[in-house]
Amino acid sequence: MQADKFYYDNKIVRDFAIATLVWGIIGMTVGLLIATQLFSPSMNLGNQYTTFGRIRPLHTNAVIFAFVGNAIFMGVYYSLQRLVKARMFSDALSKVHFWGWQLIIVAAVITLPLGLTSSHEYAELEWPIDIAITVIWLVFGVNMFGTIIKRRERHLYVAIWFYIATFITIAVLHVVNSLQLPISAFKSYYIYAGVQDALVQWWYGHNAVAFFLTTPYLGMMYYFLPKMANRPIYSYRLSILHFWALIFIYIWAGPHHLLYTSLPGWAQSLGVAFSIMLIAPSWGGMINGLLTLRGAWDKVRDDVTLKFMVVALTAYGMATFEGPMLSLKGVNAIAHFTDWIVAHVHVGALGWNGFLTFGVMYWLVPRIYKTKLYSNKLASFHFWIGTLGILFYAIPLYWAGFAQGLMWKEFTPEGLLKYANFLETVTRILPMYIMRSIGGAMYLAGVIVMAYNLVKTAKSGKLVSNEYAEALPLPALPADSKKEFWHRRIERKPMVMLVLSLIVIVIGGAVEMLPTFFIKSNIPTITSVKPYTPLELHGRDLYIREGCVNCHTQTVRPFRSETERYGEYSKAGEFVYDHPFLWGSKRTGPDLHRQGGKYSNAWHYNHMMDPRTMSPGSIMPNYDWLLDQDLDISTTGAKIRAMQTLGVPYPKGYDAIANEDLDKQAAAIAENLSFDKIKVSKDKEIIAIIAYLQRLGTDIKNKN
Repeated sequence: MQADKFYYDNKIVRDFAIATLVWGIIGMTVGLLIATQLFSPSMNLGNQYTTFGRIRPLHTNAVIFAFVGNAIFMGVYYSLQRLVKARMFSDALSKVHFWGWQLIIVAAVITLPLGLTSSHEYAELEWPIDIAITVIWLVFGVNMFGTIIKRRERHLYVAIWFYIATFITIAVLHVVNSLQLPISAFKSYYIYAGVQDALVQWWYGHNAVAFFLTTPYLGMMYYFLPKMANRPIYSYRLSILHFWALIFIYIWAGPHHLLYTSLPGWAQSLGVAFSIMLIAPSWGGMINGLLTLRGAWDKVRDDVTLKFMVVALTAYGMATFEGPMLSLKGVNAIAHFTDWIVAHVHVGALGWNGFLTFGVMYWLVPRIYKTKLYSNKLASFHFWIGTLGILFYAIPLYWAGFAQGLMWKEFTPEGLLKYANFLETVTRILPMYIMRSIGGAMYLAGVIVMAYNLVKTAKSGKLVSNEYAEALPLPALPADSKKEFWHRRIERKPMVMLVLSLIVIVIGGAVEMLPTFFIKSNIPTITSVKPYTPLELHGRDLYIREGCVNCHTQTVRPFRSETERYGEYSKAGEFVYDHPFLWGSKRTGPDLHRQGGKYSNAWHYNHMMDPRTMSPGSIMPNYDWLLDQDLDISTTGAKIRAMQTLGVPYPKGYDAIANEDLDKQAAAIAENLSFDKIKVSKDKEIIAIIAYLQRLGTDIKNKN
């Protein structure tokens, strides 16, 4: 049989590699900026477009979807062609995928600093961009499956299983979590409310980590690690157990982000149980990778790419052990909302995703340019400064997390909160924030050195855009194929693999989410809870625009330490009109759910103008533009109609007269401020923010 002659497309791999470098440096630079803002408010740069609340989601989107996303596509496009012995299905689709993804990232860079955000963590982009993401992801899927279908290799290697599961699961997660009702070109409301919205978001949020930051990287590990070590993967059967157990169990674990909240207890318990089980498949993958290097440790000592891979796998093991531990209720009670979680996340992001990306790039770029790496010494320097950067980043934040968790809960012998002033816990950990920034700067320096090293490498060679290859046509099935190991038969059928992966991941999501939508007893109603007034609704949208949810939670847990500090614990029925929910995931500032009526209107006005006048030592940025900018009430009617569509019980025809009620409430707040010698027009944004903050948590009787 004569071999087919064809060419691998290395140009698309090169393009995604360049994008990985560029967006990685940009995303990490923004991360370093927001890290400095946490101990030096002046680093917010004195304008509304660079505050922590607005650019923190820019950082997360840049490093997740720009840096990691482009790295995934780089690795998939390189490995898939060689695993199936075929060029990508369509060069045109490859180009559409590349440029479409870059345009989506540029759209994020523009819209997020402008405050155009949905507020869902890791899914902040507004509805038009969500649609674009769906289209480009489908382009990627068509290109990937088209390539698999025209393959010249019957067997689908384990890396491809992970690529298939990544594609279908991210598609499902993105679509379900992005169901919104648009009210303008860049403003929408989620169709879910309160507890339901929280469950959907963290089903998405946890599994975005699972199926964007983990499964494709495991696929890359299964391909690139054996190539680097020049030895087969340790265990084929372990890889089967790893794959199916991981994708089945992972999808159930989202509720562990919502322990002690208003989420029904049964859902919380399911999240905890599956989180603990998740240790087994996660460590199975880590062990499979590390044992592939058995007997090759001398090579690890001399090969910097393998050093990066070993640290990446170790970080993966650490993060996937710590995650289940943090889901234990006793640990979660202390750690949740603290910087402990930030440290945990970054061990995974910097160690697992970052180092595996670096190892792959150091190995891949010289090969597509048919040259040697420019400088092994610079690569080694990058490895050590990057490793030190992770340590300098994570260890201070673990320490800060311990300090926060314990200080928030400490009582005096007289039974009073020892640190009743939340700011005491903030100022105590500022040195840790400084150390974290030093670690981040070290890590970023390593990435810049890598960029220099790889650019010099590329210049010393020449890109082989179309790499010549030969392979025999797809062989016929063996005569005894029906006697083969059952999984071998599945591996030959990519569409079967796709459908089975879909079934496996849908089961967990359906079991956890559907009861909260169709069984009313899961979310008891409270008759005293009323819809927001038009002015409060505008204020809530401004709160979302400014990214306040990045630093403040709005859910009081049923601990004495929290009810003493904040007031009555939060009830599920209080959030039934919240589109979206705003519970938050980090307390850089105090919880705000019982904020209403706690301070005067004048206090809020002065606090937004300059937080340090009311709270000495505060690290919150000034929001003085709210005092000058006019409130846009042209969308009031559209917002009311959207809420009515979503089931919020505003009276029929209320959209036509809503601005009249808005004007009355705004005038009352402006008049109240005048008693404190504060002159402000009733049509300013600050009035709406004050109205919203004064409403928070007042629908039920507050013990404080």
